[in-house]
Amino acid sequence: MDNAVSMDESHVVPRTATGESSLSRAVRVLEAFTSDEPELSVTEVARRAGLHVATASRIVGQLAGHGLLERAPDRRVRIGVRMWELASRASPTRSLRDAAMPYLEDLHAVVGHHAQLAVRDGDDVLFLERLSARDAVVNFSRIAGRLPVHLSSSGVVLLAYGPADLQERVLAGSLERYTAATVTSPARLRALLEQVRRQGWALLAGHVHADATGVAVPVRNGLGEVVAALSVIVPNDDRAPSAVPVLLAAARGIGRALGVGGGS
Repeated sequence: MDNAVSMDESHVVPRTATGESSLSRAVRVLEAFTSDEPELSVTEVARRAGLHVATASRIVGQLAGHGLLERAPDRRVRIGVRMWELASRASPTRSLRDAAMPYLEDLHAVVGHHAQLAVRDGDDVLFLERLSARDAVVNFSRIAGRLPVHLSSSGVVLLAYGPADLQERVLAGSLERYTAATVTSPARLRALLEQVRRQGWALLAGHVHADATGVAVPVRNGLGEVVAALSVIVPNDDRAPSAVPVLLAAARGIGRALGVGGGS
């Protein structure tokens, strides 16, 4: 029989016969939910987590009892409000988002489409905030959503200023393609990263969707390190480059709010 998890225990986390801790299995249950599928049946949770349905059901019940998961009226399961509360309280990106919001709002007002703030997490870009308009151009990114680091303008900026081992790992991997314009050749991507470092911004026309252009610039901390990317998603036309100056100005403002003199 599986060992039970007591959420208030501060000593040893019980382990199953396979050697995996109950906490690890609970994390796998939580990771089953995605931004595209925020509600799942217990059977779907079990399949995605690689667990027996009975085990998944028990873990779901325990997490729901602590508010980390909750059941919809149809008995499907979703992330609970308590999880959002705890994540918001502990987030290491909170000060970055707070510093960026006034500038992000101004940027959005000027551009009239999508304005967003992103950080790198592993080989992905994680979007912390996105402001949009009703008639804005198509955009696949979303708050708390991820894209491969090579794919978006934000990701290319973060990759260009990222560590060398990250760049070599991405260049050596299989690069996913979204459109005919997506750069998937290692040689072309390497040249693109060099261009971004040289000019201080990225402009990717039709890279994620044929109708959209992503324009991004780096955001630096007090040590001059690139800690985030600020970007806009605008129509894929000849006006997209006009977003670069306003993006650079907004990034400098965020840098000052973080205690740095600004630019790239």
